[in-house]
Amino acid sequence: MTDHNEILLIGHDNPAVRKLAGQVQGHGYAPILLPFGDEARLRVGSPTVGMVIISLQPGNEALEWIREINFLHRGLPVLAAAVQGSVTEAREAIGVGAADYLLLPIEEELLKNHLANYASRYFDPELGSGRRLISSDANMKRLLNQIRRVGKSQATVLIQGESGTGKELIARFVHQVSDRSSQAFVALNCAALPENLLESELFGHSKGAFTGAITDRKGKFLQANGGTIFLDEISEMTLNLQAKLLRVLQEREVDPVGGRGAVPLDVRVVASTNRDLKEWAEDGKFREDLYYRLNVFPVSLPPLRKRPGDILLLANHFRKRFIIELGRNDIPFSPSALSAMEGYPWPGNIRELENVIQRALLMAEGRVIEPDDLMIDFEPSDNESGPAPFSSHSAAVHGDNAEAIRLPIGTTVREMEEILIHRTLDEVNGNRTRAAELLGISIRTLRNKLNEYATR
Repeated sequence: MTDHNEILLIGHDNPAVRKLAGQVQGHGYAPILLPFGDEARLRVGSPTVGMVIISLQPGNEALEWIREINFLHRGLPVLAAAVQGSVTEAREAIGVGAADYLLLPIEEELLKNHLANYASRYFDPELGSGRRLISSDANMKRLLNQIRRVGKSQATVLIQGESGTGKELIARFVHQVSDRSSQAFVALNCAALPENLLESELFGHSKGAFTGAITDRKGKFLQANGGTIFLDEISEMTLNLQAKLLRVLQEREVDPVGGRGAVPLDVRVVASTNRDLKEWAEDGKFREDLYYRLNVFPVSLPPLRKRPGDILLLANHFRKRFIIELGRNDIPFSPSALSAMEGYPWPGNIRELENVIQRALLMAEGRVIEPDDLMIDFEPSDNESGPAPFSSHSAAVHGDNAEAIRLPIGTTVREMEEILIHRTLDEVNGNRTRAAELLGISIRTLRNKLNEYATR
């Protein structure tokens, strides 16, 4: 038996679960049926286990099991399964950390896709944002396992990578696997504030310290005391402020602006940058002593183009997430759309992919997501008769008998959604039922969207 080949089916034994076990075995995995209890808890920790499926039934402890496995065996995919499911139940299961939700009995092709997406693959929920840290890439798995080992230490972490690679997600992961996970995680974008405000934001100030300081203010470092502070885009911090930060890291205390004395500090520092910070230090743009103080445990995040196996994995994850958020019917990718995404270099990395999928679900008018809906520049392969690449100057939204809607670059997804909804309503003379049908959303979702636009 190969490593990670076992799939545990934990919960109540019933015909639907036994049938699922047979299907799992048919796909080359070794299913093991176990009731809730000590034996199941012991077996979950085995290195031969590649995935856990928890059966949901009214009144059982399934949700607590999902939460427990995510906490004790972070990275192990946990799926929820139910015979008579509901949207509420699915949201609850995913909310406590389930990677996905299965409605039994399940079709063979759908089960095959779930096994391909999750079995033996690293999976981790990010705190609070509804997003997931998902990867099948061997280098990313190795990196995440290294972070798990370093997480229990107090070492400062420096995350370097291109914009959109998920640096804050990794910072949250560092916090989650540390002994500080029950304490505060405080994030600050160093590029978003001018120097005078940044110093006050970082270290705090006392009442009357400067014009406008009408009360005492606790800075980010003190807000994070006992927990983790994340300094995003630290390369944008001025040299003067870098010197003050270095002192805080050396002395383990912070002195608020206009304060009466230093305050002891116990905080884990995680910093990030999209630049080569060593090169910046050598060029005199960043303090070399601060660089070495931050670079205790360096993390270099690879761009999405160097993780080709994760492109479709993440695309499908975002598709499922936005289907729920937008209230759309399930709509898959066409083969040509999958090819387009695999062949695209993703200069904006995971953030760009996420935005593209959300936009595609807003734009798609057919039963599948086509390359045109993605609105990315791509080169069709020789044996693919796909549509022409999307123009980078403007987007065209077409109806069967409608004129194209020209959307200038810079239009946000939220603005695009509102334009599309109002244009569709115009086309059907205000018939909300017909508009909802054409948009692929429920009438309730359409009504909520219109109320939201009206209150802006």
